[in-house]
Amino acid sequence: MSRKLIYTGKAKDIYISSEDEDMIVSVYKDQATMLNGARKETVAGKGALNNQISSLIFEKLNAAGIQTHFIKQLSKNEQLNKKVTIIPLEVVLRNVAAGSFSKRFGIEEGIELERPILEFYYKNDDLDDPFINDEHVLFLDIADTDEIAYLKKETRRINNLLKKWFEQIGLTLIDFKLEFGKDADGRIILADEFSPDNCRLWDAQGHHMDKDVFRRDLGSLTDVYETVLERLQKLT
Repeated sequence: MSRKLIYTGKAKDIYISSEDEDMIVSVYKDQATMLNGARKETVAGKGALNNQISSLIFEKLNAAGIQTHFIKQLSKNEQLNKKVTIIPLEVVLRNVAAGSFSKRFGIEEGIELERPILEFYYKNDDLDDPFINDEHVLFLDIADTDEIAYLKKETRRINNLLKKWFEQIGLTLIDFKLEFGKDADGRIILADEFSPDNCRLWDAQGHHMDKDVFRRDLGSLTDVYETVLERLQKLT
């Protein structure tokens, strides 16, 4: 397949096929970053683990009726996706207080939220992805009222599925970030990836099973990701 590079990111390179311009190939990198790339390290094997985890999650979401960009896994580091125009929003859902949420409100990590809290962040590296509300989204012409409502409803539906699946393998879904895009027909579908890079997972003992292992220097990132993948592979 002939491919041309159209985007280089912190975690993935994106190629488009000259044979089908409605499809892209996402190639996952062996790279870990934090603080919008201020800290960057090569972590051998990370790309393959994230690709396999994300492919497995997206396959299950597709089967559950969630519209996503995922088509199939091509290799350990590559997957085939529908081409979308990314909506410049990071949609964050929090089930348990942790990370920046705990720091922002002075709340101890680990407190379960009475109702999952959904947040929007403006996807803009130059502005450090600032926290914004619905009115900001409308002002910036990122999405209209109906689209905002859809993003919220779909994110909560995805959360209900993911929480159940992770509970089955002994992991608690603390929080996560999603990105959505519009396909060639203008439909909003889930895009990007779902891996321990963009969610927090804790095991029964409260151990971090996600990128916080890298952020907080808690051990081997690949060992943790391998454990997450092995558990997910046991899901029925």
